[in-house]
Amino acid sequence: MKKLFFVGALALFTAANAQTFGLKAGMNVSSLTNSDGAKSKIGLNAGVFMNAPLGESFSIQPELLYNGKGAKEDGSGGTTLNLDYLSVPVMFQYNATPQFYLEAGPEFSFLMSAKAKGGGATLDVKDEINSFDFGIGLGAGYYFIPNFGLTARYVAGFTDIAKDNTGDSVKNNVFQVGLAYKFGK
Repeated sequence: MKKLFFVGALALFTAANAQTFGLKAGMNVSSLTNSDGAKSKIGLNAGVFMNAPLGESFSIQPELLYNGKGAKEDGSGGTTLNLDYLSVPVMFQYNATPQFYLEAGPEFSFLMSAKAKGGGATLDVKDEINSFDFGIGLGAGYYFIPNFGLTARYVAGFTDIAKDNTGDSVKNNVFQVGLAYKFGK
């Protein structure tokens, strides 16, 4: 029993020490599906992550991010829909090389604010937008040096963002590109 406890404690200690923490920030290019006359909008993503190895070539990376999403309406004086989310992506990464990885996983997003801007006015439309958004992300990253790298990810939305929608479902889609910094190592 003592040997089993020792082996378990050693494995837990090794796994805890293998984790790395970091910061990431970048640009979002977001759009909405089935939204006539809407085009992409530029936004921001920023937050923290924890990367834990699951094996020699695999790791899991949960993140906590601010995500600015939404869309712009075509034409002059068009309306801009700004959707601010607190997102929790959980990416499963395949480390093809020590510097390059591919990733995929779910993203759970919680609406913080929703505002429509246009014609000199700003309207709070949070009551018209679902408070939860679910998507699947696919991406890649490359670390130029062990602590600093470039990331790219596409997140396809799976849930309708509009409450009480009787028409076609409107979903978030976002392409993210940014920089990541790992502490330690």
